[in-house]
Amino acid sequence: MIFSDVLTLLKISEVSRRSGVAASALRFYEEKGLIKSERARSGHRCYHRAVLRRVAFIVFAQRIGMTLDEVAQELVKLPEGRVPEGKDWAKLSGGWTGRIDERINELQRLRAGLTDCIGCGCLSLERCQLTNAGDRAARLGPGPRSWVSDPRRSK
Repeated sequence: MIFSDVLTLLKISEVSRRSGVAASALRFYEEKGLIKSERARSGHRCYHRAVLRRVAFIVFAQRIGMTLDEVAQELVKLPEGRVPEGKDWAKLSGGWTGRIDERINELQRLRAGLTDCIGCGCLSLERCQLTNAGDRAARLGPGPRSWVSDPRRSK
């Protein structure tokens, strides 16, 4: 990274445009402590260019199903006092493979069963009487339990 890039400050509108994330989401991320800004003399938020990497990390982490609290736990692992490098980001995202595989499996089950019962417990389809007799799925929790990844089922 060129030293001048570290000193370059971007307006919130520039970060929003470059990252594809709404300015309101950037303010929310800042409120949650996921990103930091500085205030210009005018009082407007300004961000170091490196924030674009953090925002990209947040977006990808959410796409694989991480909560913002989980994202925050990961981001605190980044080094302080220097701009994180590729190896730092790789270390954080290295454990995502299992989560991505779970998501792929879930989507494949969903695709295969789009026209069948989704395990809602409604008992309105003939097949529900066989696959979810007595609404057994309700004991597993809310939502379409046949399609939602459930760690209790995989053990």
